[in-house]
Amino acid sequence: MSKPKILIAPSLLSADFTILSEQVGELEKGGADWIHLDVMDGRFVPNISFGPMIVRAVRSLTRLPLDVHLMIVEPDRYLGAFHDAGADMVTVHAETCPHLHRTVQAIRDLGMKPGVTVNPATSLDAIGGILPSVDLLLLMSVNPGFGGQKFIPGSYKKITAAAGMIRETGREIRLQVDGGVDASNAGDIVRAGANVLVAGNSVFSGKDIHAAIGRLREAANG
Repeated sequence: MSKPKILIAPSLLSADFTILSEQVGELEKGGADWIHLDVMDGRFVPNISFGPMIVRAVRSLTRLPLDVHLMIVEPDRYLGAFHDAGADMVTVHAETCPHLHRTVQAIRDLGMKPGVTVNPATSLDAIGGILPSVDLLLLMSVNPGFGGQKFIPGSYKKITAAAGMIRETGREIRLQVDGGVDASNAGDIVRAGANVLVAGNSVFSGKDIHAAIGRLREAANG
């Protein structure tokens, strides 16, 4: 398999929702590849973010692929709603899906690309059986629930191991990392094996979104 392009997927969790349209436009101008949407229910993670209505609003603002990360219990109940809202990809947590193969197949049957993710303390053994059936593997490099957290250094070893598992499938599965990603560690994360970088605080915390994406991409490709 050829080496895939490194993709930048800014997380709207850190965006200013009072000027959402403007910030989505800045992501497009800045060269973002995907837009990452973190859906939190206050049950699986200790925070509540947004649901299908915001995904639908973002869909009306851009044609960039919408990468929806469901940090919720019982995700199967809402797959249809996120499809109707315009999601292109839906990623579910192995920790919340008792019948993970069924959930992944349901996502694909709706015409979306399925992804699976695990928390920092969850072993990659939890997704070994499902990996050949997904298009995206997301590794959390912080404990999910809040933006602005520090990257957990032990994640590098897990990224490398996951990249090896993906190679063994012989399929083109994207390896995404989410949590504490910025220009200071993007290069190391990519060298460990990731090819999709989710970044929230490092993209939206300053005044120049375009420049922030540029710094992140330069570091990732450097």
